[in-house]
Amino acid sequence: MDARTHLSSFAEAAAAAVDSGALAGIIGTVTTPRETVFESAHGWRDHGRSLPMAADSVLALASMTKAVTAVAVLQLVERGAVGLDDPLGAILPYFAAPQVLDGFGADGAPHLRPARGTVTLRHLLTHSSGLANETWSADLVRYKQQTGAPTLATRTNASLEVPLLFDPGARWQYSLGLEWTGKLIEALTGLTLGAYLTEHVTGPLGMADTQFGPLPRQQGRLAGVFQREDDGTLQPSDFALLPGEFESGGGGLYGTAQDYLVFLRMLLNRGRHDGIEILRPGTIDLMETEQIPAIAVTRMVTAMPHRSNDFEPSAGLKAGWNLGGVLLREPSPNGRPAGSWGWGGLANCYFWVDGVNGLAGMVLSQVLPFGDGEVLRLFGALERDAYGMSVG
Repeated sequence: MDARTHLSSFAEAAAAAVDSGALAGIIGTVTTPRETVFESAHGWRDHGRSLPMAADSVLALASMTKAVTAVAVLQLVERGAVGLDDPLGAILPYFAAPQVLDGFGADGAPHLRPARGTVTLRHLLTHSSGLANETWSADLVRYKQQTGAPTLATRTNASLEVPLLFDPGARWQYSLGLEWTGKLIEALTGLTLGAYLTEHVTGPLGMADTQFGPLPRQQGRLAGVFQREDDGTLQPSDFALLPGEFESGGGGLYGTAQDYLVFLRMLLNRGRHDGIEILRPGTIDLMETEQIPAIAVTRMVTAMPHRSNDFEPSAGLKAGWNLGGVLLREPSPNGRPAGSWGWGGLANCYFWVDGVNGLAGMVLSQVLPFGDGEVLRLFGALERDAYGMSVG
């Protein structure tokens, strides 16, 4: 089977998952540098299950925002506005004298100490800054409970002002690094993050449906989110990503499969789209290069089971991190080569980019918690189809 022209096993498995009630709706799609070669939408986008899921349905992309924010800040690196290894304290005062959470006392009070080293943009982009994300950090949850610091759900600036969990560069921890990268873009340009993206990334790419928070004109296409209960059933959820005091460069965008495919094609075309240069080819090379070779990407252990399951970022394969996402250090059994990379979004959206073979793909759903086994199974099926592998 030439899976690039006829992908069937994903479509069949997705249809079966919807028919059985295991999923409400899902989209799978694959692109080459030139064109979309597969697009398949199944199920429903609404809680009443009457409106079909489609390629133009608007979904919460959540952490798929990170790659878009990375491209945006790398434009500023190209222009000399900031260097990957510049200390950020002079631009973002919060990093002028960062503190490390060094355990808790017998009374529960957190112990803090000055960080050894400075936080850089490379640290933020590779999740090696010492920052964490409370969804996958019991220590950060405990710190906020003890101090009364606001949670991320408040969407306040203060919710980002958390201590580091380790010294910059010491290890990998999924984090708020891209939220702070968005803040960096704003500080360097004087624009809101959304305005910068519209002017320099999503606008030039024609990604008109990719915005922070769903727009009024998109309400008729907005996909509802479902929560998987302990017994496996799906219940409607009121989960939403709405801007508060900041626009989240780490996870705030809504968008469509059609829009995000354009973004993926730009990456496959080494920074260009329809004659417009978003990034230089050399910057794409830099973006896709391993950045933390001495550090392992480790299992993400949930501190909020309603938001995320425990999650293996690389499905158990040896992996590192580039400037955009998790980078495979060895080939995947689903066909992807070492050097391919990707990431996902909280409501079980996942993508990959393979510059060697000129293939990129994604699955988009709207179900919590993250790391849903049903969606990950379908993501694997889409990968196998894309590389012409038997289901086995």
